[in-house]
Amino acid sequence: MGKLAIIGGTGVYSPEILADVQVVAVETPYGEPVTLRVGTYGSHEVVFLPRHGQKHILPPHKVNYRANMAALKKAGVGKIFATAAVGSLNEEMKPGHLAFLDQFIDFTRGREGTFYDGGEAGVAHIDLTHPYCSQLRDLLIKAAGERRIPHHPGAVYVCTEGPRFETGAEIKMFKAWGADLVGMTNVPEVVLARELGICYSTIALVTNFAAGISPAPLTHEEVLDVVAKNIGHVRTVLMESMQLLSPDTHCSCQGARPFA
Repeated sequence: MGKLAIIGGTGVYSPEILADVQVVAVETPYGEPVTLRVGTYGSHEVVFLPRHGQKHILPPHKVNYRANMAALKKAGVGKIFATAAVGSLNEEMKPGHLAFLDQFIDFTRGREGTFYDGGEAGVAHIDLTHPYCSQLRDLLIKAAGERRIPHHPGAVYVCTEGPRFETGAEIKMFKAWGADLVGMTNVPEVVLARELGICYSTIALVTNFAAGISPAPLTHEEVLDVVAKNIGHVRTVLMESMQLLSPDTHCSCQGARPFA
């Protein structure tokens, strides 16, 4: 199965989650070394990756997604639980609720979104009919249900470039496309994970209603406030899911291979 990784911000990582923690820097071909926290949770070896850097200094469009994912692969990670703060386009998905993504729409621009960019890397294509690992998502759903945490078992996520929030017209368009949530970080992370044959699932924490749905202008402080009040639910679901995860679990994500 390999190690288990958690991707998130400083609010997600808490000292009580991992034991015997070591900080390691992993070299990759994609820029600066990636700093990881490696420890244990029960029987699992767990790697924590702060997506935006150790001091949360990288905006979404400048995160080195390829370096991050290559570092996790090099560290022996086989499964990933990612976290994301999101705005809601779906009135049933309210601030404070959790949602477990099952589809995405990519509205980013200019990000390095593949390891197969020609030259020595070659050209290849990966199937993303079902981009998120259903087995990991089932664990998240079960964990949230057992703890009676408000959640939604599936959601369509639109990833925008950021760092600005979306316009009202954009949100209206995304909603017409069938999107439920909007954020800035999940793509290309999920794509790169599939290219590497790593299982990947996401816990999305709804922090606000999106532009044109919210009755007031959006602020970053609003997002931080909701995260602070509800991050305990995210950590609870993560810890419960890790307890439910069997070391023998195997799924098709791990056997995924790109088509040349």
